[in-house]
Amino acid sequence: MLSTIDAIKQRRSIRRFKKDPIPEKVINALLEAARWAPSGCNAQPWRFKIITEPAPKKVLSGAAFGQKSIAYAPVVLVCCADIQRYIDGTISNAQDLGNLGTSFQKISQALKNRAAHMKTMPVAQIGAFVGLNVAIAIEHMVLRALDFGLGSCWVRLFDADAVKEIFGWDDTIYPVALLPLGYPAESPPDKPRVPISDLLL
Repeated sequence: MLSTIDAIKQRRSIRRFKKDPIPEKVINALLEAARWAPSGCNAQPWRFKIITEPAPKKVLSGAAFGQKSIAYAPVVLVCCADIQRYIDGTISNAQDLGNLGTSFQKISQALKNRAAHMKTMPVAQIGAFVGLNVAIAIEHMVLRALDFGLGSCWVRLFDADAVKEIFGWDDTIYPVALLPLGYPAESPPDKPRVPISDLLL
């Protein structure tokens, strides 16, 4: 099994996949990795739609401006933020923080105030905010996929409203990313990385 740093360095954006199907137990292992991701107030707002049939993958590809990797990957995960889950989870778990003692009461109240404010925000704005939590869960899956020889590619370029319409989702569900998965049919080279010195402010 790869070390964590090896997995991080070996991950590539794969856009060409073999036709081999991915076993259900492997998909479940990826979802298990996502399940253990951290989230604000442990709200766990991530939700996933598993797409394996050609017809919906083709429609999703259209919503992503014709990106072929989505149409031809054996599996596509539609990775979403459940906005209501996040707000409810924040309020519920903030209450638990308040019960821990005086030092946590201010934090608890600040979280409750933020959750209340989020109810007044535009859907796109709140969705992007909650989506940060989902992004962590996605990266857990991307790295876990390497243990099974799978490749993946984060896809953020798509029409979120079109994706919601495909599945009949209301504004409580915010599509964060599409994640095509499969056994790689390509081996992209390393891309240059900036030195650590350039990362520091």
